[in-house]
Amino acid sequence: MTHTRVWTHALLGVATALLANEALAATRSLPAETVIPAALETTISSATSHPEDKVIAKVRTDVRSGDAVVIPAGSELRGHVVTVRRPGKVKGKSYLSFKFDELVVNGKTYPIATHTNGMEGHDAHKKDAATIGGGAAAGAVVGALVDGGSGAAKGAAVGGAAGTGVVLATRGPDVTLSAGSQWRVRLLKPLALD
Repeated sequence: MTHTRVWTHALLGVATALLANEALAATRSLPAETVIPAALETTISSATSHPEDKVIAKVRTDVRSGDAVVIPAGSELRGHVVTVRRPGKVKGKSYLSFKFDELVVNGKTYPIATHTNGMEGHDAHKKDAATIGGGAAAGAVVGALVDGGSGAAKGAAVGGAAGTGVVLATRGPDVTLSAGSQWRVRLLKPLALD
């Protein structure tokens, strides 16, 4: 009878430990669309970066499932640049995107799938129109001073052409994502850590 009780307690202890381990394993997973707050460690730019260039980020705060920490703050995200588009000289905005495919937690590397994060540059068309218009206005003023009414028309044409030349020789603004910039990285697929 005593041996039976000992074996029963031992089996209950083993069963409890197994259930606890299963519960722990279940909490070390995250569903798709979970947000991982991250800060870039790498500076990337549409002016200098290329597709497949390495991108590193650090997890800013613990990512939890219930009460359990699945991804501790300070873990590393590793990925690469996906798309780089330089701004055009006449039209077209710059664009830069990246995503992550590895997560390093406590020295162990896990494959990870995330949505692509990206940013589009500012539109320079309004500034370009002002440059062309400003050149035309300045040309008109100079032409009027030199040659009256017909000089104003000629000056406006020359000034507008000069302004257009400046716009055609100048690209719009590039996108630069600096080290330290903060991002919300979303899981594309569920993540399970052992």
